Amino acid sequence: MMKRRLSSPHATNTRVSSRGRHYLLLVDADLISLAENDDPEAFATLYDRHNRAAYSVAYRVMGKRQTAEDLVQEVFLKVWRAAGSYRAERGSVRTWILSLVRNRGIDQLRSTASRRRTQERIEASAPRSQPSETFAETWRNSRRDQIRQALKALPAEQSKILELSYFCGYTHVEIAGFLNIPLGTVKGRLRLGLEKMRGSLLWEAA
Repeated sequence: MMKRRLSSPHATNTRVSSRGRHYLLLVDADLISLAENDDPEAFATLYDRHNRAAYSVAYRVMGKRQTAEDLVQEVFLKVWRAAGSYRAERGSVRTWILSLVRNRGIDQLRSTASRRRTQERIEASAPRSQPSETFAETWRNSRRDQIRQALKALPAEQSKILELSYFCGYTHVEIAGFLNIPLGTVKGRLRLGLEKMRGSLLWEAA
């Protein structure tokens, strides 16, 4: 496999003297055949010849310079590893490379959009956290200090979730994201914390 990092699409072509003129005189079909046989100079010539056009397509699809450059790097590495997949009857080498760029870019955008929609559906389906009747009634009776003391008596992982849920109004999904823990863990700790607080508050009221 080729070890060196491909240069930026904006880099000036400085390989002419080191590569030799004969590679520059070859047509793309010959170069792709040589690249298929692991000829790095043939591949480098193809890259120099087509990377700017590939970047233009990538930028139009992705809309961001760094993302477009990363896409070009990814596609040309695919060209290097799978040069044998090129079929002349389907179009020129240039057309093939630009098609790879466009199709891969569209796939990345679709994947990102799909992940975003999935996350939005998860968040939309998660109900907003609502205080239990016991907790709400205690709050209305101005027992803030007792509640704070009861929270302090809880394990830190339980009191943190109760504070985020009831004092800050975050959903279970949001809390799971903030604390980087599973949603089921959030619900379990919330339930245990509420049970302990109920017992503590009822004991104090007795």
